[in-house]
Amino acid sequence: MSKRWPYAVPGIPDDEFIRGKVPMTKREIRILTMAQLRLQQQQVVWDVGAGTGSLSVEAALITTGGKVYAIERNEAGIALIAENCQRFGVENITIVAGEAPAALRTLPTPQRIIVGGSGGQLAEILAHCGQRLAPGGFIVVNVLSPRNLVRTLQVLSNAPFCNRAGMYIQSAQLEKLGREDYFRAQNGVWIMSAQKEA
Repeated sequence: MSKRWPYAVPGIPDDEFIRGKVPMTKREIRILTMAQLRLQQQQVVWDVGAGTGSLSVEAALITTGGKVYAIERNEAGIALIAENCQRFGVENITIVAGEAPAALRTLPTPQRIIVGGSGGQLAEILAHCGQRLAPGGFIVVNVLSPRNLVRTLQVLSNAPFCNRAGMYIQSAQLEKLGREDYFRAQNGVWIMSAQKEA
């Protein structure tokens, strides 16, 4: 927990994060991603393609005594992750500047992995994650495009993964338009998850 988010559940409002022009995982998707991760204390978590660090911050607040590695190649994203870590007072996040999968090779073995951005190397990233994820660990892949959905399904449907699950989420958020309220639709996201065979 932090002073800015003093609760034991995920779901930090989007406007609490410093965003800039870097893509950010929306609140509803973060909540469901955290649920699929089944986080525990003292775990090592990789957040691949961390963007603004919103998922990294949520994971760090839950995984007390653990370590979150926020991997990001974009310089603007790296700066935003640092700002958001400071904003929420989380000290158990290490920012890894670099492109996956190469940037993952020297990191400690993770018990949980989040894959967001992939820079066009999703298949390679997922293959590397399959090798490095601890037995029994969970991976969650957030996908925006049908092409990446197909790639994700292909990898998570085979060893060393098992217990594959998925959902498609499209939400709408309440906003004000003049004197009326309305719901603005958000982009749909596939949330795919699997466990590594024990």
